[in-house]
Amino acid sequence: MVKIYLDGENETREIGYKLGTLLQPGSVICLVGDLGSGKTTMTQSLAKALEVDDYITSPTFTIVNEYEGKMPLYHFDVYRIGCSEEMYDIGYDDYINSDGVCIIEWSNLIEDILPDEYLDIELRYKDMGREMILKPIGKRYEKLVEELTK
Repeated sequence: MVKIYLDGENETREIGYKLGTLLQPGSVICLVGDLGSGKTTMTQSLAKALEVDDYITSPTFTIVNEYEGKMPLYHFDVYRIGCSEEMYDIGYDDYINSDGVCIIEWSNLIEDILPDEYLDIELRYKDMGREMILKPIGKRYEKLVEELTK
């Protein structure tokens, strides 16, 4: 586990962009944090690094938004999911096993169906900024966190 203090929105955008440059096809990023803690900001900057031209919004009512960039980006917001089984109704298996990048906001609500390897990022308020807690699950994501924090 690695903790990084982010002093504002610009630092959140910078680290999100850097993370986006390190992602490979099939990457899964799980975001957890209070409302307004920076999950969508992180996703927007990560998408920019993936050369997504569309404006990124949280897919609160649609569950998943699809974007095209140098690789597909699938942005999930599972806040309104009643149970993880509902994810299969929207083709979760196809997304998670694709060559695209999956970003899952509120991933703690579907922990039982997350893949074996992923990067868990928790964003929380701390002092006047945010604390980002990186928990890599699997060797691939351990290496990614090492690169990200150089």
